Amino acid sequence: MIILDTDHISHLQEGSREGQRIRARLEALGLAEFPPTTIITFEEQMRGWIGKLGQAKRMADQLFVYRRLARTLNYFAALTVYEFDERSATEFQRFRSLKIRIGTMDLKIAAVAVANGATLWTRNRRDFEHVPGLHFEDGTL
Repeated sequence: MIILDTDHISHLQEGSREGQRIRARLEALGLAEFPPTTIITFEEQMRGWIGKLGQAKRMADQLFVYRRLARTLNYFAALTVYEFDERSATEFQRFRSLKIRIGTMDLKIAAVAVANGATLWTRNRRDFEHVPGLHFEDGTL
């Protein structure tokens, strides 16, 4: 089983060259229709757009952000989204007790992956290599 980190979901959304490689790999695994990610990735993206909405002063800018916010919501509705559940919370607390020094959101994503026995597809090797028991790889390769 795999779970896509926020960076990989962003590449898929953008249709970038990396996103095309990710999509091809997902198709080979039969996962292209409903790519798997976490509720934490959804939270990260929504926080980003809501932050931009708060900064948008002109109506034209607000309209742009609202369109992107709606597009993001619709995009995630078609994904397989793994929850941050009790097992994930337990892993997160365990990681915290080990004083792993990475961002809270990344640590939560790692907790969801470990709790579900999944391999995390990410380009963020520098942070995720510190998480014990986490299997990860770059899905763009």
